[in-house]
Amino acid sequence: MKTIVIGIMPQEDIRKRLLAIARGELKPKAGDPKIWFTSMRSLAEVLSDENRVLLKVIRETKPESITSLAAATGRKPGNLSRTLKTMSHYGLVEMKREKNHVRPIAKGTEFRIVAA
Repeated sequence: MKTIVIGIMPQEDIRKRLLAIARGELKPKAGDPKIWFTSMRSLAEVLSDENRVLLKVIRETKPESITSLAAATGRKPGNLSRTLKTMSHYGLVEMKREKNHVRPIAKGTEFRIVAA
């Protein structure tokens, strides 16, 4: 599984960077972060020890649904669903809809942090 590059930069700087890319003034390099957080604190909340273990369990067990992941981790489905939604928002987890359930897929379990 690939290493996910995460950047930390103030919101205003992230916005300026995205606008420069959109205008064609800046061409992102292959190793540049694709996921951005505005502070180390917000990154720490999303990539807490518990959530990194969750990503590892998803990668190793390949659960068919949130319910089966809840059974594997001992967490409540509602709480787990909220956590997965947040991680999905940042691109760390993909929530794949299949028939009548949603299957979580970990996008990565190794991270490289770039603080600007």
